[in-house]
Amino acid sequence: MRTHPPVTNEVARGARQAARETAKKARTRRGQTIAVLSSVIVIGGLAAITLTSSGWPEVRETFFSADAFRTSFPDILKAFKLDVEMFVAIEVVVLIVGLLIALVRSSRNPVFFPIRMIAAVFCDVFRGVPVILLIYMFGFGIPALGLSGVPNDPIILAGIALALAYSAYVAEVYRAGIGSIHPTQTDAALAVGLTRTQALRFVVLPQAVRRVRPPLLNDFISLQKDVALVSILGIVEAFQQAQIFAAATFNYTPLVAAALLYLAVTIPMARILDHITARGEVNA
Repeated sequence: MRTHPPVTNEVARGARQAARETAKKARTRRGQTIAVLSSVIVIGGLAAITLTSSGWPEVRETFFSADAFRTSFPDILKAFKLDVEMFVAIEVVVLIVGLLIALVRSSRNPVFFPIRMIAAVFCDVFRGVPVILLIYMFGFGIPALGLSGVPNDPIILAGIALALAYSAYVAEVYRAGIGSIHPTQTDAALAVGLTRTQALRFVVLPQAVRRVRPPLLNDFISLQKDVALVSILGIVEAFQQAQIFAAATFNYTPLVAAALLYLAVTIPMARILDHITARGEVNA
């Protein structure tokens, strides 16, 4: 005669679950151990090769001089403030202009055909021309025209050149995201009573932006680095300030210091996006 079969089955399931959890933890610990060991071997090996090379003392003095770093870093940090200010201002413009261009290019209304054509030409031209050439053209060409009422400040002109170039890049990223949303999403939104504008704003765009966050971050990082190109107009930002120190001392440590400042901005941006993406995948 069988006695209390439900209790027996429950105990057996609990034991299997505990065994699975134990095995999972063991696999995780083994994976972490292998990752640490492989990292120590690879990074330690590269460090050993570099530090034991015959030219390392000269490289260390040229690129990693503590005295040169200590002397130049305060001025480079002050100049880096301009990089950050330009990056933030340009990025706001790029996000807005890029989205407007993407919406125009994604429209299928025949009335907007001329605007779509202009938007397509805009993207083709400003994506195709090197950014440094755009900065030259805007920075030196517009003041040479002598137009009244047009700003001649090199910072503004360089910012316009960067904003136009990156608006073209970001517009195509947005357009890819919008195009990836299945048309049935819009149909479903219209079926529940939303207008096309509301369907675009509340249904399509949130999903599209979520899908294109990684490529958008790539454009943000590229823009943050390309802000240094404005130095060709004589603007003293972080890279230009580092070049001034390097030219005066024949030591490249100030350039390394400038690179560390760029990394201090780009790496947190990447990690924050990873965290947001991971949280979105968990909540999806």
